Amino acid sequence: MAKAAAADDDYNFVFKVVLIGESGVGKTNLLSRFTRNEFNHDSRTTIGVEFSTRTILVGDALVKAQIWDTAGLERYRAITSAYYRGAVGALLVFDITKHQTYDVVERWLKELYDHAEATIVVMLVGNKTDLAQAREVPTEEAKMYAENNGLLFVETSALDSTNVELAFETILRGRWGRPEAGLPWDDGLHFDCRSRFGFPLHRDASNAFFAWSLT
Repeated sequence: MAKAAAADDDYNFVFKVVLIGESGVGKTNLLSRFTRNEFNHDSRTTIGVEFSTRTILVGDALVKAQIWDTAGLERYRAITSAYYRGAVGALLVFDITKHQTYDVVERWLKELYDHAEATIVVMLVGNKTDLAQAREVPTEEAKMYAENNGLLFVETSALDSTNVELAFETILRGRWGRPEAGLPWDDGLHFDCRSRFGFPLHRDASNAFFAWSLT
């Protein structure tokens, strides 16, 4: 398990992770919950790009996670090339209470693969599980989509912190385990992240589902 590091200015590696998805799905609060353990009930649409950092211990090395966040509105999508450049991981976020934010996941995925490195680790994130009574996207539907497209999948709540740490740490561990990274691999979560389309695996834990599928 990755652990929080003592100081953010002491690290061995920097890994850039991008948050993508429609406006209002909770990307900014996922970022603030992971990097500062904060949640803003009055969060407004992000304008432009911002990023925050947090250093954690992965294996025996300190990894500085540089988490980038941008608005999902169409008029800001001209910045995508620079936004994706150098990213080793991506969290593609949708709101489980708004099916329309899930309906456009495929478009976001295409844009990601058009601009990002081929080795990027991608996780589909169903956010706002604290509003489960208003759910419009069934867990199994999103899980199956992730399996069919070689994505990791997890459901989160930025409000109550459910699986937020798990989501980001899994992305960082996924990059850590890539042979091309030239880094050691500690398979603490018992799944294989050796390629975007890896090997079949299913792991259910506290509403978290991880799936790599053959194409």
